[in-house]
Amino acid sequence: MTATAGAPAPSSTGSGSTPAGGDADDTGPISPARPLPPALPQNPSPSPEGSRPSRGAPVRLRALDGLRLLAALMVAAYHYGGRGGEISQAWGTSPREQFPTASTYFAYGCLGVQIFFVISGFVICMSGWGRPLRSFFASRVSRLYPAYWAAILIVTAVFALPWIAFKSVSPSDTLVNLTMLQQPIGADRVLGVCWTLWAELRFYALFALFVVLPGANRRRVILFCAVWTLGAALADAANQPFLELVLMPEYAPYFIGGMGLYLIHRYGHDALAWGIVGLSFLIGQHYAVAELWHAPNPSFFSYRSTLGIVAIVAFGYLAVALIALGKFQWANWRWLTLAGALTYPFYLVHEHLGWVVVELLHQKLGIPSYGTFALTILLMLFLAWLLYRFVEQRLTPVIKRSLTAVRVR
Repeated sequence: MTATAGAPAPSSTGSGSTPAGGDADDTGPISPARPLPPALPQNPSPSPEGSRPSRGAPVRLRALDGLRLLAALMVAAYHYGGRGGEISQAWGTSPREQFPTASTYFAYGCLGVQIFFVISGFVICMSGWGRPLRSFFASRVSRLYPAYWAAILIVTAVFALPWIAFKSVSPSDTLVNLTMLQQPIGADRVLGVCWTLWAELRFYALFALFVVLPGANRRRVILFCAVWTLGAALADAANQPFLELVLMPEYAPYFIGGMGLYLIHRYGHDALAWGIVGLSFLIGQHYAVAELWHAPNPSFFSYRSTLGIVAIVAFGYLAVALIALGKFQWANWRWLTLAGALTYPFYLVHEHLGWVVVELLHQKLGIPSYGTFALTILLMLFLAWLLYRFVEQRLTPVIKRSLTAVRVR
């Protein structure tokens, strides 16, 4: 049994998604620096000195941070109680026996994938606006890699301990994992959830090439969304592996929908932007149902209804839309910013290290199932805080400054 055996393959949406769509600083969920139209008035919180910033000052969309954490908790619930695999070994029995009723609902937690990708489309479109390519590249690298490297090293070290039942990947493949390119190269994954990072990297590359490099504006983003939507559909119809790899038909609708929602956030109600969002939802729910629905079968871990799948995808779109329209400006609690910052490191470490913690708490210490579930979540959040405080906050600005200062001759 390897550390990667229990994670769904990249073609599955069942493993989770990346909350790495934004920084805690200049690429996080903050509103654009330019003033919003009257339909979307800004409501900035008071500055530390008590004065209100100017109308054009950025405003943090803290509700988006909260939604990101909610999606991460959905994914964690799926990994701990909504599927089989190594987590069954950690519990000692199938999660269906540990959570006879809740496991049915936990199985829907994998749809946090779609919510993450919609958020990512929104935030990446925002973070790339008015930013040169080098700055965009520096922000993405400095945001993704520090916590990722730390998670790779921690999971590898823990799984190498002689009393841990889960086997790590080979040293050579572990080194390849540090590049975040292990999937196209064909190496085993240290982190099962990292398949979504590969999807994110491809989205970043497309967005950087066709939007950031020529300069982001409304017309260019609309054209990019339209061409990508059509290209992804044609790639699926043509059954060409290379085109499918580049254009990601099964994931593209969510990124595109997020970009459309950012246009609405920036410019107000717009028929073209709403058309992008509506079309992306219609296509996205199709792919979600196609990949996650199956006929009732007792040999499967769980059964997800078509209505349930569509409803959760719709919830993700609706939640980001309401945030984009300013309907959650009242949710301006500062703790949500920290919650958003913890989401990415939590996502990275929660699955494989969660196996170890669940086995220790439940089988070794005899803590009941729901108590083990809650304690594991809390311990993974604490570890995420440590990574955020001592890895991300220290390395991210250093890497960003270094990459921004590099001049390509």
